[in-house]
Amino acid sequence: MLKRALILVAVLAIFLFAGWFFFLRGQSATLSVEAVTGVKPTITRPSNESIPTVNIADPVGWKPGQMPTPAAGLKVQPFATGLDHPRWMTLLPNGDVLVAESNKPKGEPGSFTQRIMGWLMGRAGAGVPSANRISLLRDANGDGIAEQKFALLEGLNSPFGMALVGETLYVGNTDALMAFPFKVGETKISAKGRKIVDLPATKPNNHWTRNVIANADGTRLYVTVGSNSNIGENGMETEVNRAAILEVDPATGRRRVFASGLRNPNGLAWEPVSGTLWTTVNERDMLGGDLAPDYLTQVNEGDFFGWPWAYWSGYPDKRVQPERPDMLEYTRRPDYALGPHTASLGLAFADRATLGGRFARGAFIGQHGSWNRKPASGYKVVFVPFGPDGFPAKDAKPVDVLTGFLVDGDARGRPVGTIIDSKGALLVADDVGNAVWRVSAGR
Repeated sequence: MLKRALILVAVLAIFLFAGWFFFLRGQSATLSVEAVTGVKPTITRPSNESIPTVNIADPVGWKPGQMPTPAAGLKVQPFATGLDHPRWMTLLPNGDVLVAESNKPKGEPGSFTQRIMGWLMGRAGAGVPSANRISLLRDANGDGIAEQKFALLEGLNSPFGMALVGETLYVGNTDALMAFPFKVGETKISAKGRKIVDLPATKPNNHWTRNVIANADGTRLYVTVGSNSNIGENGMETEVNRAAILEVDPATGRRRVFASGLRNPNGLAWEPVSGTLWTTVNERDMLGGDLAPDYLTQVNEGDFFGWPWAYWSGYPDKRVQPERPDMLEYTRRPDYALGPHTASLGLAFADRATLGGRFARGAFIGQHGSWNRKPASGYKVVFVPFGPDGFPAKDAKPVDVLTGFLVDGDARGRPVGTIIDSKGALLVADDVGNAVWRVSAGR
């Protein structure tokens, strides 16, 4: 046993040294992030990385008085602080805000490479234990600061998305879609809850987040389930009902795949002009700093977006064997590229926002930030302008809304979920800064 442990330590040391050496020599991106954004991003030849480029920002948090930097004409203030890894939010009809304080579940470490990746993600701030809690934030006096915080639900299993339908609160645990009785105004749910349906959580359960959104009449729920790997290297048998958005009938618990080939979908929102479902997706790693772009896209029933065999519609990933050229015929191109490795997660449309004409029509995107790119990308909130047809404007590039999260290689914060509050301000969950920021018009 000791000999085996010593061998493991030695191999680990070699791997870390090789990875660090590779990082120092670098595989730097050749394009700007802006070049790989928009309706027609620049797609270069892949640069396969046998050892990943590792460029992790150290999570340092915010010092007293420090805050992100808003765009001109906007102001920012803390809506809530002292949270425990806040990831996702939802707005209740009375103005209360629910926030999931959550992180990846503790489980089997997986392969040797996955252990290394787990260690690296821990360095990026993803290694803290999951609070497994949904808290309710209340701004009773309307000053833009939540002076009250209640532990609404505890003892969950890495919760993420939430959806209120009538007097039922649906919660996306990493392994199940749950339903809890809840009346708006309540501050505590004591009921055990009811399981609607199991969700894929095969260990090591990479891409553990499960967002959930309801259709207009609450008869269908849509749930995001990311892949269990980068490009299917854990075996496609572990990817059943993953890399997909599932449609669930809450009355019967029946589920089906609504759209697939989405490596890691997170944000879900109904576009206000067309009424169609949109999502944000994190694309694959280790193709170099310029590939592949994360994206924002409309999602229709039966859509297939290429994962793992292809990215950005027609570009095959030669690392995936056997190749499936036959799948390219059915692959849908995403609507808007959000840059390589930006980890674009949060999604909120601007129809209820009151941030001025510049931000009147489009989508706010929370970009958690890269680990596999040099220089770093993401670590900010951007706005994607839309046209009157309900699609991103053809020549528009993302507009920075909230920056200052990454300074000199240190992450003061990392944006995740974005929502519009009851007064039209933008709320941003920051899971490294342990805060929710409120962005509003004016100085």
